[in-house]
Amino acid sequence: MTVYKSLQNGAFQSLDERRKKAIIMLFEDKLTDEEIAKTVNRSRQTLAKWKKNKIFIKAQQEYRHIALDNYVPDAIKQLHRLSLNARSEMVRLQANTTILTMAGFGSIDGTNELQNAQVRKANAEARIAEYQADQLEGKGETNPLLIGIQEAIVKDNEKGDNSDANVVEDS
Repeated sequence: MTVYKSLQNGAFQSLDERRKKAIIMLFEDKLTDEEIAKTVNRSRQTLAKWKKNKIFIKAQQEYRHIALDNYVPDAIKQLHRLSLNARSEMVRLQANTTILTMAGFGSIDGTNELQNAQVRKANAEARIAEYQADQLEGKGETNPLLIGIQEAIVKDNEKGDNSDANVVEDS
């Protein structure tokens, strides 16, 4: 099984065969704790103690992570099928959004680019405000570029434009 190869040198590998088998059965979630304990020739109380042990918990996390990695290709294929063939437009949209997010083209809520644009705008406005404060205190030189940027921002705000959306398009 591919899972075992990926677990070498970890907490899972450090366990004895009974604990490893218990972790696998716990992950599969087909048997009760009582049945798992019986299968590994231990009491339910012993299994309960194992489940509280830090190394056992870490080994469970390792196994879960590696085991679930095996499902990712099939999940992506299913998302792709849904994005193309789902009857519901909402399901197709959600599948496409998930695929794009996984590919690094946005966050789950779709606001990465907008947030980045808002941060850039806030930073620019902060630099302009700092420049203006220096000017009022007589500390700085006159910079026509900053004055032009400030005027452009003021005009956008007066127009009621969605300046954040404009920044996103320009970036």
